[in-house]
Amino acid sequence: MQSAPKYGTDQRNENETETRMPLGRKNYLFMLIGVGIIILGFVLMSGGGSSDPNEFDYSMFSFRRITLAPVVVLAGFAFELFAIMKRFEK
Repeated sequence: MQSAPKYGTDQRNENETETRMPLGRKNYLFMLIGVGIIILGFVLMSGGGSSDPNEFDYSMFSFRRITLAPVVVLAGFAFELFAIMKRFEK
C-alpha cells in the first residue's frame, strides 16, 4: 500500500524541474535605466550654493532644483517599481 504524499514535497519529476530566475534580463535593463533616471534627478538638484557665506544666492530656489529634480527622482523610483513588477514573456 502506497502512503499519501507529505505536505510541502515536490511532486514533479526530476526532469521537469527548471530553474527560473524571478527577474529576467529586460527587468535588470529597465532597473539600470531607472537608476540612471534617479541619478539624473540628483544631478539636477545639485549646485546653487555660494562660495561666500555672507552672500545669499537665490539660484538655489530655481524651478530646476525645487520642482523638476524631485519630480524626476520620483519618476525614477516609479520606473524602478515598474521594472521589478513587470513580467516579460520569453
